[in-house]
Amino acid sequence: MSLKDQITEDMKTAMRAKDSERLGTIRLLQAAMKQKEVDERITLDDAAVVAIVDKLIKQRKDSITAFEGAGRQDLADKEKAEMAVLQAYLPERMSAEEVTAAVKAIVAEVGAAGPGDMGKVMGVVKTRLAGKADMGQVSAAVKAALAG
Repeated sequence: MSLKDQITEDMKTAMRAKDSERLGTIRLLQAAMKQKEVDERITLDDAAVVAIVDKLIKQRKDSITAFEGAGRQDLADKEKAEMAVLQAYLPERMSAEEVTAAVKAIVAEVGAAGPGDMGKVMGVVKTRLAGKADMGQVSAAVKAALAG
């Protein structure tokens, strides 16, 4: 079953269970997926769905930071609940050690040397690790590998 089909099934389950918070988050995700399909006239594969989920999670993280900074814990809690629902659709994340090892292998493969090659390395890293690792963590690992 594709990730897209899984999301549709989860939406039906949430409707039957009358779980309005989960249902709202899944509908939001489906709307983002549909928007991407219509805008680009494509059918999303699992990798594209994971990219959308990643983007929505990043938005939630930014919102949580802003709400907590403004003293609105009620809104921050709502965003955290949405983030938890969205994270269920991400594949298992790589550990920090696995990310560092993968980045070092890619740096050696590309033949990068020094911070000037960061763009070249990030291009390869993004295609290989998209959805498998937090890109903020990956970027830090690339900087460390090129600095050393």
